[in-house]
Amino acid sequence: MLVATWNLAGVKARLETLLAWLEERQPDIVGLQETKSVDEAFPRAAVEKLGYHVELHGQKGFNGVALLSKTPPKSVSRGLPGDTTDEQARYIEGVWDVGGSTLRFVSLYLPNGNPIGTEKFDYKLRWMARLERHARKLLAAEVPFVLAGDYNVLPEAQDAKRPDVMLGDALFQPESRAAWRRLVTLGLTDAVRAATAAPEVYTFWDYQDGAWRKNNGLRIDHMLLSPEAATLFDSAAIDAHVRGWEKPSDHVPVVVELGFR
Repeated sequence: MLVATWNLAGVKARLETLLAWLEERQPDIVGLQETKSVDEAFPRAAVEKLGYHVELHGQKGFNGVALLSKTPPKSVSRGLPGDTTDEQARYIEGVWDVGGSTLRFVSLYLPNGNPIGTEKFDYKLRWMARLERHARKLLAAEVPFVLAGDYNVLPEAQDAKRPDVMLGDALFQPESRAAWRRLVTLGLTDAVRAATAAPEVYTFWDYQDGAWRKNNGLRIDHMLLSPEAATLFDSAAIDAHVRGWEKPSDHVPVVVELGFR
């Protein structure tokens, strides 16, 4: 079973790229981020034509998350619990019956947090604290789950081509990285790092300064597996070639294979 995450940087601008990748990769479940679309304007029909069910939590002009799946989920929830005043569309969670088991899959778009020293950075840290609390509750259920998405966090220096230039960025602040470690040390597995410890493994290349050509990348899109999902883990891959397609997102898909039998 293939599950994936991808920050599209706007579904309307990247629709043809999304459709081409879905046809090429044939994932079973995909979490999308930064769709930048209200639910009514999402190009649902084009995606459904490829055989995918669509669940949305959209927002006009920015944010927006979605779940695409070959089979419909049995339940869906929208919004990260813990703050009823938070109106930003950054979290959607679905539950599927898979081979006699249950899989919970989350698509999340964690706040960027820049510039540091502002409310935006405080919001990022509060959001990460809420995610940690929710992850604790999910872990208590002892069922396979995947927290997939654009985390806007660089866990280690090796996750950036030039970590020195990231020192003043919210993605690489000690507080952001500490919040990431607290989340992972609950018992979650970073799927990509479980597959490889190699350097220069990236999921994002900026549009500026020839970043793609120079391989000046960042690894900020992650898939965290619960212990029950980690026992099913077969492989992880980053579809970096998609960054070279026409009208690409600055992010690329991350794909994990889970061995549901």
